[in-house]
Amino acid sequence: MGSSAIILLIITGIAFAGGGILISKAIAKTSKNINKGQPYECGVPTTGTSWIQFNVGYYLFALIFLVFDVELVFMYPWAVVVKKMSQVHEAGSQSVNFTGLFEIVIFMFILFMGLLYAWRKGALKWM
Repeated sequence: MGSSAIILLIITGIAFAGGGILISKAIAKTSKNINKGQPYECGVPTTGTSWIQFNVGYYLFALIFLVFDVELVFMYPWAVVVKKMSQVHEAGSQSVNFTGLFEIVIFMFILFMGLLYAWRKGALKWM
């Protein structure tokens, strides 16, 4: 499995993507309607321009949510590994491995420092 497999994979991916686009262009019905190009939001026709400026606070709030959401995703594999690490390794031996606990404490500390920074900067205040 050398570079020929990677080249074949890239060519196959391009063929599938391009083939799907070409087939949809050939089969799909097209109509020229002015309303198709108009912006549409929640069933209410827009008035004025759609290019308005949003407050950056919403973006910061969403990024903070994303960071802590991803944190939870990283904690599931950690829980599985810690369970395996803390099981009895030898018969009669009750040694407990604190490596996993130490790692998650460092991870949570770094995330807490990020939350504290965002709080001090006022990124958590809803506008």
